[in-house]
Amino acid sequence: MSIPHGIENLAGFLSGLRELAESSFPKKCPTCGRVFETAAEFVAQTQPVRASHSGVKAAQDDNGVALLEIYRNCPCGSTLMDFFSERRDVSEKGLMRRQRFGELYDYLVASGMGKALARAELLKVMRGEPSEVLKKIAPPARQSA
Repeated sequence: MSIPHGIENLAGFLSGLRELAESSFPKKCPTCGRVFETAAEFVAQTQPVRASHSGVKAAQDDNGVALLEIYRNCPCGSTLMDFFSERRDVSEKGLMRRQRFGELYDYLVASGMGKALARAELLKVMRGEPSEVLKKIAPPARQSA
């Protein structure tokens, strides 16, 4: 698997990943004390270890789950590392949630909502946040099985 070298490409690549350990952020550099509040901030405010290498290494955990190790240099020069794993839940429940998300997304777009707004509002609700936009829309009729 080829990993892009540029920070813009790396940030895009990492947008499809989540932190393996929820507690890994905020991350603090042990050398200078700089704090990185989120994974996005960590990538944006650090540099690749080498200019010719992305600093991303594919690996597997003890259960065979694919993950990435990412190595970045803090502005102070200290090398930092974190783990990332695939975001998608491929369990039966995860597949059902993804299918339902797709159905709701399609319904919102067909109802005239912009694609970006539909996605953002559905993700808000999935995180447990209220959506004033979705409160104003009649839910789709559920089809009986």
